[in-house]
Formats: sequence, structure tokens, C-alpha cells
Amino acid sequence: MTTSHGIHTIDTGFVRPQFDAAYLIVENGRGAFVDCGTNYAVPRMLTALDQAGLTPADVDWLILTHVHLDHAGGAGELIAQLPNAKLVVHPRGARHMIDPSKLWAGASAVYGEAVMVETYGHLRPIPAERVIEATDEYLVDLAGRPLLCLDTPGHAKHHNTIYDSRANVCFTGDVFGLSYREFDQDGRPFIVPTTSPVQFDQKELHASIDRLVALKPAAMYLTHYGRVEDIDRLAADLHAQIDAMVELAHSADKTSQRHDILKDLLADLYLGRANAHGWSRDKPALVDIIGMDIELNAQGLEVWLDNQKKAA
Repeated sequence: MTTSHGIHTIDTGFVRPQFDAAYLIVENGRGAFVDCGTNYAVPRMLTALDQAGLTPADVDWLILTHVHLDHAGGAGELIAQLPNAKLVVHPRGARHMIDPSKLWAGASAVYGEAVMVETYGHLRPIPAERVIEATDEYLVDLAGRPLLCLDTPGHAKHHNTIYDSRANVCFTGDVFGLSYREFDQDGRPFIVPTTSPVQFDQKELHASIDRLVALKPAAMYLTHYGRVEDIDRLAADLHAQIDAMVELAHSADKTSQRHDILKDLLADLYLGRANAHGWSRDKPALVDIIGMDIELNAQGLEVWLDNQKKAA
């Protein structure tokens, strides 16, 4: 757990080490969590509090970037441990935190009930009176430290980025992509967009990235994974890859094995860029690290393709 400007990075333990992060911001003896991982991360969140010298009663806020379960699955269990905290969430996500049954049913239909319980644990509802809907530019006050919620769609329609002006950093959830430390070269991060289903939107994602870059932050804190700097280069890489991924999706759409071909094309795209970045390993090694993301990116692009056809 690293600390800068009172910001603590918490490895939630989801999937593998340094895959899924949550954050604790400490100001004047008060705390705010940004994202929380799954139910199984709750002990890690409470340990992080203890290590920061806080108790559960010292936490005022749990702020969600969005309600995908690797970010928000443990929100109900965590809030139950934080007697004074309110949940801050995008208006489109609030109802799923108050009544997570539809969220659970939708994911269970894809993955199966047993896998859902094993992966995330049962989702616990959050009392409506403890939920705050954060519209665009909603300001969270953490003991005098402003945390600004910015509506940043493109990855999901229920996505907020949290801008911390005190530290001049953004907590970006998934809208500023994925950057795993295994790909770092001489401290330089490598980044990949995330288009996981079901609400990827090319134009909105470009616009959200530009909105964050315009703030001129010193760093981005990604859920997957950790703090990254060199923002202008990473943003340019994201923009280029988003358009390249859309082109690959269109090309795969003309084939009979769309999903498998698209996955292979995406892996080749990321491998070429990783190798150009200085990462010298091969395609199987890349798939071993980001195979899950390639699968989800392919699925999200396919949903987007099909939606484009319906709208035409």
C-alpha cells in the first residue's frame, strides 16, 4: 500500500495480485474510499484503514466510479461496516446498489450462480437513505478536501471519474484504460482501453478521455492497476487503440467466426504495441496476462457492432 497526498492504494486481491485496486483518501483524520472490489476485499479495506490510523467510524464516504462488480460488488458489505459513511454513485448506478437483484440476475445469466458466489459473494443491498446520486460535477467534501465527480461515459453510462484537486489526480475507474505493471519498461507504463460489455461508446470514450486530460492532472489512479503518469502519451495511445479496435471489430464482423477472430486480432494489436513499447515477450505470455480483458473487450465491441446495426 503506497501513500501520496494521503492516498493509499489497496490491492483488493481480485483475480491476481496488482490486478484490481481500490483507494483510501485520508484528510484531517477522515477517510473516503474510492471503489471497493468484491465482498472478499472487505477485510483488506478494513486493514487499510487500520494501517492508515483510522477506524471504520472515521470513514465519511465510499465513492464508486461505476457499478461493475470488480469495482462495486463489495459496496453493501463494506458500507455495513462503516457506521457513518454514505455511498456516492452515478445516478444510473444508484438503483443497482439499493436493489442489486437485477445486477445479480444479469451477471448470473452469463456466468452462472455458483461462479458468481465464488467470484463476488452475494450482493448486499444498501439502504436508500445512505445512497447519494452524484450528478456531473457533484462535489464530495472530505474534511474540507474537495472531490469532484465527473460524468465520464464511454466505458459505461453509469461512470464517474473523481478529480482530487488537492493532489491534482483523477481516480478513473475504467475510462482511462488498463495498465498492468507487468508491462512497465524502465518505469514507463503501457496502456490498453477497456471496451467490456455492454455500454462501450467510441465517441463518448474519446470525449471522456479528453475531458480528463484537459484537467492537466499529475497522475491517474486506475482500478487496473495503480498510479500512472505521462498522461498525454497514455491518452494518445488510448485514442489510437480505440479507433484501431473499432476497425478490427468491423473487419471481424464480416467473418463467420467473429468472436474468435476478433479476439485474435486484438491480441495481435496489443502484442505489436507492447513490443514497440519494449516488452519483449510473446503472444501466449501476453494472453496469459490480459486474456480476460481481451475476451471482455471483444464481447463489448460485438455488442457495440450489433447496436450500430440496429440503429442504422
